Amino acid sequence: MLETFQKGDTVQMKKPHACGSNAWRITRVGADVKIQCLNCGRIVMLDRQDFMRAGKRILAHEEESSSI
Repeated sequence: MLETFQKGDTVQMKKPHACGSNAWRITRVGADVKIQCLNCGRIVMLDRQDFMRAGKRILAHEEESSSI
């Protein structure tokens, strides 16, 4: 179960997508979470609670750019 995640993170879901991949990139975070499949590009929007239940782990965090 995922607890802390942010836009741009790459996450692994418990069940694979129809294309065979289970790696997704988070593109929107709010009451709903929008994710995009890294294999086929399909975009899916899930309720935040459903996303937290269906997520397995965070594979990579997006690097935050620091402006000086």
